[in-house]
Amino acid sequence: MWKKILSSALVACMLLGGTAMALPAKVSAAAGAAVGVVNFGLLVSQHPETQKANDALQAEFAAAKQEFDSKAAGLNDQEKQALDRQLAQRVEQKRQELLGAIINKVYDAVKAVAEAKGLTIVVDKSAAIYGGTDITDEVGKKLAGKK
Repeated sequence: MWKKILSSALVACMLLGGTAMALPAKVSAAAGAAVGVVNFGLLVSQHPETQKANDALQAEFAAAKQEFDSKAAGLNDQEKQALDRQLAQRVEQKRQELLGAIINKVYDAVKAVAEAKGLTIVVDKSAAIYGGTDITDEVGKKLAGKK
């Protein structure tokens, strides 16, 4: 059960950024509007703090599993399920906290690069079928501290 939760959390950690920005929608830009594209999921996964966040999430998961193992011995099935839900919720909250900070930093970098290039709209690369200025590399350099 815990392995499934951790696997889901880690996959979500890597993909949330891309899927959050890639919601299927028709984007109609005004004539002359400059459109940018970015691989948001890649930027989140390659962010300098992502490995540290994944390590912290794995540590949180291990602590929750250890807590479950130590407390579950004297509990009935219903109490075990409640404890499992409580600990899973704690791990999920930690995941959101860690990932949220990274997503905000990537978003801020995308916004800064887009404004510097005069782009009025930036969509996730997976949502663009054709065209748009790809700013993924420039945002990646900004996040890495290189200009």
